Amino acid sequence: MHSSSSASAGSSATVAVSESDSAAAVAFTQDLVRLRTVNAAGATEVERPAAELVARLFTEFGWTYDVVEVAPGRPNTVAVIEGGGGQGPTLMFEGHIDVVTEGDPADWSVDPYGAEIWDGKLWGRGSADMKSGVAAMIYGVRALQLAGPFPGRVVVGVLCDEEGLMLGAKAFAATPLAREVDGVIVCEPEGYEVCTSARGGIRLRLDLDGVMAHGAMPQEAKSPIVAGARIVEALARVQAWAEERYGTHPHAGSVTVTPTVLHGGDPDQLNVIPAHGLVGIDVRTIPGTDHAELIERVREFAVEAAGTVGVGVGLTVVDDRPAIELPEDHPVVAALVEGHRQVHGGPPPFGAVPGTTDGTILTRDAGLPTVVYGPGGKWIAHQKDEFVEVHEIIEYTRVYAAAAHAFLNGATGGAR
Repeated sequence: MHSSSSASAGSSATVAVSESDSAAAVAFTQDLVRLRTVNAAGATEVERPAAELVARLFTEFGWTYDVVEVAPGRPNTVAVIEGGGGQGPTLMFEGHIDVVTEGDPADWSVDPYGAEIWDGKLWGRGSADMKSGVAAMIYGVRALQLAGPFPGRVVVGVLCDEEGLMLGAKAFAATPLAREVDGVIVCEPEGYEVCTSARGGIRLRLDLDGVMAHGAMPQEAKSPIVAGARIVEALARVQAWAEERYGTHPHAGSVTVTPTVLHGGDPDQLNVIPAHGLVGIDVRTIPGTDHAELIERVREFAVEAAGTVGVGVGLTVVDDRPAIELPEDHPVVAALVEGHRQVHGGPPPFGAVPGTTDGTILTRDAGLPTVVYGPGGKWIAHQKDEFVEVHEIIEYTRVYAAAAHAFLNGATGGAR
């Protein structure tokens, strides 16, 4: 890795984003939203249409880039923009172009893929999460490039499968390029907060093994239904234990242990007590949480609860993503704060990502320092009538350009 140049330390120079590029960032957001890139189970063509759109724009800009299929129809599109101003650090902007399902379009007040603009808002699935962030980061870097030579280089990573198992981030983290990155700005929607921490996530599956019996003879059964209900009650006690054990983080809150799936039996066989059942659990953690300890506590409580009715429990860890945290004085955070200050006239609030992002994987697998900051409301993701304020797309484009300039020139001394 390179160390940040100090040649321009303390500089308050900014990077201008033209009105035409601001308008282009909004229009490009619309173009992306109009593409239905839903990350659905079993889909073999998700990001490709949007990735091709991104690649055409990179080509138009003259950027060097690679398109690597992580899985069929699931490409990572990664550009490297050399500054031409001598040796310096490597800054990465990161975003994804897959989205969750829109659900029933009849529940929407607008066409989920119409990308309409009215009332100052751009509407549609993925408008906030996070196609506006992708557009803003691309045009922010374009403004930086047009402003003239800069030290070091910028990586623009448009990665796949963030809404799934984050295959794109995992694949990028394993590349030689990832080892050369000095800081990452993840452009997810966070409502003007600079998120230096992100909650961790553990997905657990409890398989329940009992004994089948006739509904009229419950004494002959070992019911996974009853066991599941008692496990759900026990999980509330696990959460209370975790809250006391790990406390409350100033931004990320406390650990939550949430049952999300309770399954057993066949609705066409209401007179049968089933032999097998399932409890799914979503655990969210905060920095400092010992995941192994917490998983073991879930296991102990579940086994004890199910054992009261003679049902066995098998626990599977489906996914395990750590909580992460970056110091507020880290150069990439300070540069982002400086960029926000230049555009908005004052410092931003700090916060935490309520879920996990690709940044979690980039930190876990490649040790990259990541901070999250992007256009869109913090709580709007995955909801019907998703939208992003048009002015935010323009503002974030300007902040990204200014933050990149500050980071690459080492001008972060007065950012806080």
